[in-house]
Amino acid sequence: MLDLESVRLFVLAVEYGNLTRAAEAAATVQPVVSQRIKTLEARLGRKLLDRSPRHVRLTDAGASFLVHAKTLLAAHDAALMDGGGEMPSVTLGISDHVLGSSMHEVLRSLRLGLPARTRISVRLGMSHEMRDLYDRKEVDIAVIRRDGGAGDGEVLGEDGLDWYGQTPEPSRGEALPLVLLAPPCGVRATAIAALEKSGLLWREAFTGGSCLTLAAAVHAGAGVAPLGRLTALGLVALPNRKTLPDLPKSRIVMLARTSEAHHSSAARALAAGIRKLLRA
Repeated sequence: MLDLESVRLFVLAVEYGNLTRAAEAAATVQPVVSQRIKTLEARLGRKLLDRSPRHVRLTDAGASFLVHAKTLLAAHDAALMDGGGEMPSVTLGISDHVLGSSMHEVLRSLRLGLPARTRISVRLGMSHEMRDLYDRKEVDIAVIRRDGGAGDGEVLGEDGLDWYGQTPEPSRGEALPLVLLAPPCGVRATAIAALEKSGLLWREAFTGGSCLTLAAAVHAGAGVAPLGRLTALGLVALPNRKTLPDLPKSRIVMLARTSEAHHSSAARALAAGIRKLLRA
């Protein structure tokens, strides 16, 4: 008989591509994950993962077993939930300037760390809005972008801002067409302040209601957007930049209430998923 916790750790290791991140998501330590997966491999009689100090990679046998592993875990979680009762739920408040186009990768990691039928709700907005929702206890976990300084919450890492666009850098005396969220947006304010300090002209060419809209506008050639690396997944930073100023790094911070077991699991999985992206 297979040990289900070892199967779950195997799936998490594949998802995060790293035993340490998998251990973080499972609230254990890397040596435990490594040993449990070795025991699973011995039980199956085949090697599932090729390991290096920083990464793991599926073998052919591992790729085949992964399909069965996910089916097995889903059936197990469904059986646990089949007794009725209230479904667990978690509500997230995520700053649009934290994840943007990377949202799907983090949500996939999050789902792996929670019971199969957990209801996940996501609120999107600016960092100060998500902070307010958390303080009012309208979300269980908030992930925000913070520019320097101390504060509460767990710092997951740093994410630098850059200029993304398909249009060439403007000539001297020509205004840079900006693609921005409406005020009060911290990234907007930071980008405009940097341009004005450098003495560069700018104009607001496109105003969007979300970072996904900003990415679409950049793809359409509407102008240049100041975005974090995770938010700009799929976009290319403006090449051969000569006059545009460098933009500062921000801290990605998670605020979480973890009195409920599934909230604690969600926080661990969310943190591990974001750290994985930040260090990619």
